[in-house]
Amino acid sequence: MAPHRAGPTDAPSETTRARMQRQARRDTQPELALRRELHRRGRRFFVDRAPLKGVRRRADLVFPRRRVAVYVDGCFWHSCPLHATQPLNNAAWWAEKLAGNVARDRDTDARLIEAGWMVVRVWEHEDPMAAADRVERALHPVT
Repeated sequence: MAPHRAGPTDAPSETTRARMQRQARRDTQPELALRRELHRRGRRFFVDRAPLKGVRRRADLVFPRRRVAVYVDGCFWHSCPLHATQPLNNAAWWAEKLAGNVARDRDTDARLIEAGWMVVRVWEHEDPMAAADRVERALHPVT
């Protein structure tokens, strides 16, 4: 009998699943760099916190008084237009998984905006100084 080959809707292998589970959900190098820069600028914030009660989606940085939520998105996991890659093994499963991540990001953005929040999305490859400048502009919008 021939060995089973992963089909387009098969979940990833145990090796891939273990690697995915080891992936840092918080305190990544890009997130830490942004946090250090904002802290250097005197900004204080909550880390890994759900901005909206009852919605199980956590922002990387939250400024509750200013109603600003910051997400530092990984290029692979959130399909960066510059650096996204599509795995060849189990390609259909990965395409669905990554598209689901992007759809959830857009839904999160819409929910927060509807609730009166400003959302800042930072790609992992962005310069921390430039990203901190964007966060600063969100904290002090021009009125």
